[in-house]
Amino acid sequence: MTKKIKAIKKKKEKKFTGKRKSKFYDSKSNTPFKISRSKFENFLKCPRCFYLDRVEGVNFPSIPTLSLNNLVDELLKKEFDVYREQAKSHPIFKTFGFEGIPFKHNDIDSWRNSRSGGVQYLDVKNNLILTGGIDDVWLDTTLDKLVVVDYKATVQKDGVADNILENDSYKSLSIQLDFYSWLFKKNNFEVADYGYFMFCNGIKTKDSFNKQLEFEYKFIKYNVKTNWIEDKIFEMKMCLDSKTPPKSNEGCFNCKFVKVMNEY
Repeated sequence: MTKKIKAIKKKKEKKFTGKRKSKFYDSKSNTPFKISRSKFENFLKCPRCFYLDRVEGVNFPSIPTLSLNNLVDELLKKEFDVYREQAKSHPIFKTFGFEGIPFKHNDIDSWRNSRSGGVQYLDVKNNLILTGGIDDVWLDTTLDKLVVVDYKATVQKDGVADNILENDSYKSLSIQLDFYSWLFKKNNFEVADYGYFMFCNGIKTKDSFNKQLEFEYKFIKYNVKTNWIEDKIFEMKMCLDSKTPPKSNEGCFNCKFVKVMNEY
């Protein structure tokens, strides 16, 4: 076997470690480390998995991209942008009593891009850059304050319930509006103490598809809470700086999976 063939064979047999090649957290680095809203939520759900992801670089199974949901988001943004450019109220605002207009700002496109931008804040104390890609932000013209809005595409047979945020499957949504509102506050914007979830509920009662999907809108008002976030960010930083990962979380699917596999 020639040296070239041996080299190729050795490369193919290289053991998969399950770790990313991209940069992850280094407690010795002075460069601020970026944490997105979704990673912050991961910490809240399971500090151990968050540590293994951000510090050790371990890959976890990811949720497939929901293309139809993304399409709904994109089309809604285009629709509200028409009224944003005209500084006019969208007609739908009257249906739920909102007095305001879509907020116009030079950074709106960046704020809505979670991958390359998002709303960002440099936390000097913890040496972290906190980021979050919003769906939309409106201006309450009676208060002259920003209102953060999150779009949600769903299919609820009996319609979107008024108390949907109390459902276990949707409880985590409140974290999104809390975190986004906190980011805007940290960027010295005046932010209202409430936000909206705009649910786009697919209608299933039509007789045929006919190349069209129809939705009904439901706006859920949410009272924003931001006073808890900074304490959790500090806890998150302590977790990142730890020399060892936190204990397994019994309520975490990934932790349960690893535990069961280790028993075989």
